[in-house]
Amino acid sequence: MDTAGASYHPHNELPHDNVPPAGSASDARRPRKRGQGELEAQVLAVLRSANGPATAGWVQEHLDGDLAYTTVITILSRLYEKKCVTRSRQGRSYVWTSASDEAGLAALRMRRVLDGERDREAVLARFVSALPPGDEERLRALLAQTTEKDED
Repeated sequence: MDTAGASYHPHNELPHDNVPPAGSASDARRPRKRGQGELEAQVLAVLRSANGPATAGWVQEHLDGDLAYTTVITILSRLYEKKCVTRSRQGRSYVWTSASDEAGLAALRMRRVLDGERDREAVLARFVSALPPGDEERLRALLAQTTEKDED
C-alpha cells in the first residue's frame, strides 16, 4: 500500500511520539523520585517535631509533598517493625512516636546490609579501607569507647 499520499492525523502517531524530551518543562512538574529510606527519614523528622504522639493524619499533613494516607500508614508500619517508632491505641487508630533518629535509621540499614552478607569480615574490611582518614579515626575512637564501656 502506498502511504506517500496519506494525510496526517495525530491519532496515527505512536504514544511515545508525544512524550517531551528529557529535561523539558514537563519534567519539572513530575514529583522527584526519593532515595531509599528518604521517606522514612522524613516521617521520623516529622514525628520528632510533634509535641507528643501524633496520628498518621497529622504526619501526612506535615510532610512535604502529596502522599496518600495509606502510604503514610505503610511507612509508619515499616518503621514500627524496625523498632524506629512506637505506637499506642487511641480510639480505633494508633498514635505514633519516634523512637529513633536519622542516624539510628541509617545504622539499622547498614546493619541489615551487613547481616545479609556471607563474609562479614571481608565486607567490614572493605568498608574500613574505603573510609576517608577522618572517618577512619572517628571509627577507631568510637570502637575504643565501646571497648572501654564493655570493660567497666
